[in-house]
Formats: sequence, C-alpha cells, structure tokens
Amino acid sequence: MSREVAVPRRKLPLWKIVAVLVVAGVAAVLALRGVDVRAWIERGMDTIRAAGPVAFFTAMAVLPALPVPTTAFTLTAGSAFGERLGMPLVVALSIAAITFNLVMTYVLARWLLRPWLEKLMARFGYAVPRLEAGDLTDLTIIVRVTPGSPFFVQNYLLGLANVPLGKYLLISCLVQAIYTPAFVLFGDALLHGRGRMALLAASLLVIAIVATHWARKHYGKKKAAK
Repeated sequence: MSREVAVPRRKLPLWKIVAVLVVAGVAAVLALRGVDVRAWIERGMDTIRAAGPVAFFTAMAVLPALPVPTTAFTLTAGSAFGERLGMPLVVALSIAAITFNLVMTYVLARWLLRPWLEKLMARFGYAVPRLEAGDLTDLTIIVRVTPGSPFFVQNYLLGLANVPLGKYLLISCLVQAIYTPAFVLFGDALLHGRGRMALLAASLLVIAIVATHWARKHYGKKKAAK
C-alpha cells in the first residue's frame, strides 16, 4: 500500500492580496498626482527591448525556478518583441523557455537538490506525496490544475514525487500550451489597447480556467471514490 499525502489546498495568501492592493494603490496615487503611469510602463518595456530577446527568454527559462512568476514574462513578451520577431515566434519561444524550466526544475528536484528541497518544502507546509505508479498521473493533473500553488513549487513537488519525466512533461506542456499563448496575447493587447486581441486572449483564458476547474473536480471525485 502506498502512503498518500494530500496536495494542499490553500486560499490566496494574505501577502498576495496585500501586494495587489499596494500596487493598485500606488498606481492610483500616481495617476491622481498627474504621473503618466503608462509612460513609466513604456520606459520599462524599452529597457526590456534593449536587453534583447536572447537575454529575455534566457531569463524566462531560468528565473521561474526561483520565486519569480512566469506571468512576469508572458505578460510582457508579446509587447516587447511581437513587432520585432512576430507573435507566433514569441509564443513559440515562450513555450520553449517554460519547457526548459520544467526540465531544469525536474532534474533539480528529483536528483541534484532533493534532500535540501524536501526540508524546504516541509518548512513551507508542502508534504511530498508518496504514491504508487498508477496514481502519479492523477497527482500531476491535480497539481497542475489546482490554483494557488506557485509554478516553481508545482515543478519541485512533482519532481520530488518521482513522476516519470515523460508523463510530467506531457501533462505540464499540455497545460502550458493553453495558458502561455493566452497570457502572451493578453499582455500585448492590454498594453496596446487592442480590443479584439484582448477578447481572444480572454476567451482562451476562460477556456483554460473552465477546463482546469473541470479536471480538478473530476479528479477530486475520482480520488474520493477510491
């Protein structure tokens, strides 16, 4: 018999709510004082463009192994390099960078940093699942579609759980193949005020959210029935 440890279901952490409120409050204050927030954003985008696509997508491939959200890259990639490289290539490079990160974090978690990561995960309240081979697919799907856990935590958790690399990549890449293009298109549309593109990206996000909600509900019932 295997020993199962439930994947933690967490509410949105208080610090995330506070962070969003602080950012919104700062933006509101700056706008009321006549500060051109959009000009600040454009200067930031100019800095990213000046760094170049090689530096940007390399950072996108590496930094999400740390507590750096992938959305920091997906929401800016299209606006920064869409005109220069073309949106299809930007999306492809974004998916490639995230795939590289998936492989890198898996190798770190399963072999190179395993003892240290097990202690760190336990410290933050994440128990490492010990499952039979037949349950690893369910675990991977549940982890990928359950909201709340940061991307890098998901990767390390699945690597520590000894999910086979092929299964890990297949499920993870299928999920990212939906979310990554949606966020890239949405970020570009948001910064450039493109209504149709924003609507398309929002539709993709809605489809992704509905699909992940259904998958989480389906597999939750399946596990409860066992």
